[in-house]
Amino acid sequence: MNNVDLDGGGAKGNRKYSPVGAQDRAVLEMSSMDPDSSSDDSIRRVNVRTHASMDGRLHDNGGPRGPPSEHQLELFGFDSLVNILGLRSMTQEQISSPSCPRDNDVVSISKGDQSVKMGTMMGVFVPCLQSILGIIYYIRFSWIIGMAGVADSLLLVSLCGLCTFLTGLSLSAIATNGAMKGGGPYYLIGRALGPEVGVSIGLCFFLGNAIAGALYVLGAVETFLKALPSAGFFTETTTKVNDNVSKTIQIISTHDLQIYGLVVTIILCIIVFGGVKMINRVAPVFLVPVLISVVCIFFGIFLAKKNDPDHGITGLNIEVLKDNWDPQYQNTNSDGIPDPNGKVHWDFNALVGLFFPAVTGIMAGSNRSASLKDTQRSIPLGTLSATIVTTVLYLVSVFLFGAVATREKLLTDRVLTATIAWPLPVITRVGIILSTLGAALQSLTGAPRLLAAIANDDILPVLNYFRVADGSEPNMATLFTSIICMGCVVIGNLDLITPTVTMFFLLCYTGVNLSCFLLDLLDAPSWRPRWKFHHWLLSLFGALLCVVIMFLISWLFTIVSLALASLIYYYVSIKGKAGDWGDGFKSAYFQLALRSLRSLGANQVHPKNWYPIPLILCRPWGKLPENVPCHPKLADFANCMKKKGRGMSLFVNIMDGDYQELAEDAKEACKQLETYINYKNCESVAEIVVAPNMTDGFRGIVQTMGLGNLKPNIVVVRYPEIWRRENLKEIPGRFVGIINDCIVANKAVVIIKGLEEWPNEYQRQYGSIDLYWIVRDGGLMLLLSQLLLTKESFESCKIQVFCIAEEDSDAEVLKADVRKFLYDLRMQAEVIVITIKSWDSEGGSQQDESFEAFSAARKRVSSYLAEMKEKVEEQKVEKFLYTTLKLNTTILRYSRMAAVVLVSLPPPPLNHPAYCYMEYMDLLVGNIQRLVMVRGYRRDVVTLFT
Repeated sequence: MNNVDLDGGGAKGNRKYSPVGAQDRAVLEMSSMDPDSSSDDSIRRVNVRTHASMDGRLHDNGGPRGPPSEHQLELFGFDSLVNILGLRSMTQEQISSPSCPRDNDVVSISKGDQSVKMGTMMGVFVPCLQSILGIIYYIRFSWIIGMAGVADSLLLVSLCGLCTFLTGLSLSAIATNGAMKGGGPYYLIGRALGPEVGVSIGLCFFLGNAIAGALYVLGAVETFLKALPSAGFFTETTTKVNDNVSKTIQIISTHDLQIYGLVVTIILCIIVFGGVKMINRVAPVFLVPVLISVVCIFFGIFLAKKNDPDHGITGLNIEVLKDNWDPQYQNTNSDGIPDPNGKVHWDFNALVGLFFPAVTGIMAGSNRSASLKDTQRSIPLGTLSATIVTTVLYLVSVFLFGAVATREKLLTDRVLTATIAWPLPVITRVGIILSTLGAALQSLTGAPRLLAAIANDDILPVLNYFRVADGSEPNMATLFTSIICMGCVVIGNLDLITPTVTMFFLLCYTGVNLSCFLLDLLDAPSWRPRWKFHHWLLSLFGALLCVVIMFLISWLFTIVSLALASLIYYYVSIKGKAGDWGDGFKSAYFQLALRSLRSLGANQVHPKNWYPIPLILCRPWGKLPENVPCHPKLADFANCMKKKGRGMSLFVNIMDGDYQELAEDAKEACKQLETYINYKNCESVAEIVVAPNMTDGFRGIVQTMGLGNLKPNIVVVRYPEIWRRENLKEIPGRFVGIINDCIVANKAVVIIKGLEEWPNEYQRQYGSIDLYWIVRDGGLMLLLSQLLLTKESFESCKIQVFCIAEEDSDAEVLKADVRKFLYDLRMQAEVIVITIKSWDSEGGSQQDESFEAFSAARKRVSSYLAEMKEKVEEQKVEKFLYTTLKLNTTILRYSRMAAVVLVSLPPPPLNHPAYCYMEYMDLLVGNIQRLVMVRGYRRDVVTLFT
């Protein structure tokens, strides 16, 4: 393409667009949070460099290159996509991020550092096939057919195959929904169900893989000792009784299994410690025998001798198939030999637990996601193909084994696959040994990397010993896996190990299915898997099928495995570090909140469903240290407005200034406020608003804060006791403005005086909660008093309701009406009626002090009005001063020992300056230790009806 002038002129007007060369350096610095990082300001720098030998000149239709250091699109603020994406496409580099980036990590990637990527066949299909076709098929499958019969064996294979196929569909959907990092199923489950579930199931899956290594080692050793009995150090025999005929059979000693198993495990661990290169060299040696042994077994079945009752191999015979069709569950000894007096009883459920490890291994491809060329194509095709092929192989093998040998032969010859193989049994025995050792090598290789991936996510501090750097071998995790494997080898009983492996694998499969079910059901915008053949009903059915199979095998093992996972989950939730991985539960909470919000509607909430949603102004008057985001007692008061902790409150602070200049300061202040709220165990939301001034900021808050019926309905602010002492002349206007704005916005107002004396949850109060109920407020003051009683600090108090009556009112009638009203509201309180006439009857020193306060306030108001040249009716000023003073005197007379006093808040009078209103309020609150002034809004918050 032709070069285009991108600049407008001036000194930079001659710069032209030019293609990016391979030798250009692109350094990206982004302040973005990685999905795996818990830090909000993680910075990742990726340095991309190429070989110096590469040609530095790339031409686009012969156009000359521009200066590499200039950024033609710097108008957009960042390096252009041409510099970022173009460089990657031209150099064919695959830039991958670390599995768990930390702050200020520098990851350098060069083309020479790339490893060889594998395709679908060698990367997924073959490992899955090798892991699935393991020891169970070779030395237990024919015995299972003899015990369960052909009919139940078909049902058994179909049930287990359906379970893994549905899990494969779920795995394919999740794996194709984005790039995968290390950890295999742990990574998928953790990112879908959260770190707690991911770590708990991931650790169980790690144990399953470690124990599976012992299973494969014992299978290989058992096959070896069957083929070469003279290699055993110990000789044991057992007697088989059949039709009153006793027959002595030589069995493998448990001690031989332990000795050879430990030796083999140590050899495999040495190979694993050698690293990936050594594993890749050894893996093909264990791969080829799998295919050769299967071919030899099928040749042997079709070429088997007929009518040879001595050895029990009849060749393919329909009569034998009919004889073996029905199950014959019976007791056996610990080695699986039929014995009427045996201690082990076999049924269908037990056989499910024994056979299920034969269908596991579908995760072998996902465990290699970092080594695949195209994970989103290889994992679905390779995993499902291996699942279908092996399931068909098992189903065909059921008919073939059921028709080729008698039931006695099936039950007594544990290595019938080698006995029947063509041309020589030893070929199949060697193939069995090598294939099982290959499966063991896969388990011992994958388990440490799984544990290292969990440790690298830095969720559990106790796993820090197993963390490894990128590209390093997980030696500590390998050592720990080896110890677990050796411990299981010492058990020496294959049939006892397999149910344990089965439970851990089924638990992992359940997690994968539940992850896909949740993601598919929620259908978030980010859920766009390339694999389209999935549905949440299939995933749910797969998860339920896994649970059913777990209980079919053993309800005791199921409860133990679930309890283990639950304990790990609880431990992670308590001791683990918080991390936001964008899991499905967060999406579920979000959608549930949206649906709940829509269901609430925009209409007024019924009084029975009304909850206080206080909006708490943290620093309306300033005069707090800069490092203190909020008054320390505001959270204690906010908790008192909730019943048993249920409810929501909003802590808001307003910063004066320009938003573009203070945006970062506002974010930092919001973090400090959130820390304070969490420290106080207050379920609240912190918000910082930047506005030109306090008034504009508050008006924006009361108009826009909240959604639908989840908008704040109460504004909580502490009384500005410092305004006169500090001579803060702007506070009266700000204080009156907040109250008037709340009245206009139809918000209730709660003003607290004496906040420093407010008790916390451990300071028990005695006495009374006194309410001076003067005006109708929708019952808000009564409701707040009941909420105070639900707190431990006020539960020992009683409520007293003081009603202020007019001089000519009938006090007894009013008292009876209030009592009836409180009874209908299910509130227990003592009612006291005070008439205005009784105010004038007070005398003594208290009246003299009140007169002095009245005179001083009237003098200050007169001086202010004269100075500001404002005209206010003097008679009304004196009336308001007198009313507030008398109310204060009454409160001090009746409620001096009260734990807290609640009184109706008088609204600011019209045409009275804010200074006058502050004088009225100072007379009202004077000398009262704890006072809460309440003004309701135009609706009821309590109801008489059920």
